[in-house]
Amino acid sequence: MAHWTSAVGAAQLARLLKSQQDRPAGPGTRRPPAYRALADGIRLLVLEGRVPVAARLPAERELALSLSVSRTTVAAAYEALRAEGFLESRRGAGSWTAVPAGNPLPARGLEPLPPEALGSVIDLGCAALPAPEPWLTRAVQGALEELPPYAHTHGDYPAGLPALRSMIAERYTARGIPTMPEQIMVTTGAMGAIDAICHLFGGRGERIAVESPSYANILQLMREAGARLVPVAMAEGLSGWDLDRWRQVLREAAPRIAYVVADFHNPTGALADEDQRRRLVEAARSAGTVLIADETMTELWLDEEFAGGAMPRPVCGFDPAGSTVITVGSASKAFWAGMRIGWVRAAPDVIRSLVAARAYADLGTPVLEQLAVNWLFSTGGWEEAVELRRAQARENRDALVAAVRRELPDWEFEVPRGGLTLWVRAGGLSGSRLAEAGERVGVRVPSGPRFGVDGAFEGYVRLPFTVGGVVAEEAAARLAAAARLVESGATAGTEAPRTFVA
Repeated sequence: MAHWTSAVGAAQLARLLKSQQDRPAGPGTRRPPAYRALADGIRLLVLEGRVPVAARLPAERELALSLSVSRTTVAAAYEALRAEGFLESRRGAGSWTAVPAGNPLPARGLEPLPPEALGSVIDLGCAALPAPEPWLTRAVQGALEELPPYAHTHGDYPAGLPALRSMIAERYTARGIPTMPEQIMVTTGAMGAIDAICHLFGGRGERIAVESPSYANILQLMREAGARLVPVAMAEGLSGWDLDRWRQVLREAAPRIAYVVADFHNPTGALADEDQRRRLVEAARSAGTVLIADETMTELWLDEEFAGGAMPRPVCGFDPAGSTVITVGSASKAFWAGMRIGWVRAAPDVIRSLVAARAYADLGTPVLEQLAVNWLFSTGGWEEAVELRRAQARENRDALVAAVRRELPDWEFEVPRGGLTLWVRAGGLSGSRLAEAGERVGVRVPSGPRFGVDGAFEGYVRLPFTVGGVVAEEAAARLAAAARLVESGATAGTEAPRTFVA
């Protein structure tokens, strides 16, 4: 019986490895022997989760042909990986990836650090802020007061609590998008919403068009569902979408679904203007593509120019018939990641189909959390809490930007006007190697390829606005230390993390 559960083809592995070499090496970098560079590249892919654990690797001869190297080089690399615990082999079964005993299993998405690691590691992996107190406590207290009547029922509301569905519909109507409660389904976070939509419209093997780069956890969700991702490159900087590319992909690839973040895009922070939104909806309608508009960042504008309601109209505002756009919202980014309440806005027949399919998934969303969000919406607490969140994110953004510019002047980025993330070109260094070096000096940062398809964006990292003040300064200093390790070609274990308490 084989010990591997999936397989990586020679051509695919070659593409992933090549992406690590596309960026020029830093000054003074020592070039390791070819077999060592190959072993290090495969190890990085495993540690980042881009090649899963227990994935069967190509035979030595196949990989050598794809990489245009000798079979001896591949054999030596595989032997080095076996000695380090990153590869296991058995005659007749081939070789498959592994992790050394005692090492945590690599995550394929972006998960927060466990609490016990927070004293020694600064976490720039998870784009989430602490709860905006006292509003979380007040919302839960308000929910408890409203709970008794619901406690006398079965507690299963597959479409969501009627009161919350009505409140969400009213909020869309107030934004100029007339909406009925029958157009709303409450979900367990935005991830639950997008998962339900993908299962309804995008069966295994279906094409899904995605921005490139895009949100790492959503990309992984779609991969796990068996989707074939079709990347569409973002325009340069913060200018949003390249509509010529979108029209071409929608016309030629005919994806069943397209996924976009028009409001302070994750990870770039770009904000699409109204003309881009209108043209994308028209292109999706012409192609027969269902367009998922992720609005989880829409209220996280940080610059005062938006205070007077200057945000572009929602994407669904350009689809009055409701036949093309499905909108996803959430309390998790604007309020608190621990408040796992999301929602879908779509045509009533789509909502009915989603609700019917939910019987085979999670049945419904926790009642108490729905009541808490409804309390926030109905009392004005939501607006005050989100304003507190904006102020915190704005202060963190400015502190992080200043610290990175001081410590790493060669790194390039544009400062977004909202959202929670900074998309940074890392001065010609490998993002994967920076992420690995960061773990050794006490800062956790996700590399660019997590946000792309097939190894794209190796020269980037994503920095969230989750730390400020002296913590932001220390995070930038540790990133600079990681960059020096990468530039010097230092090996693992060179520098130990420092303990830092904010």
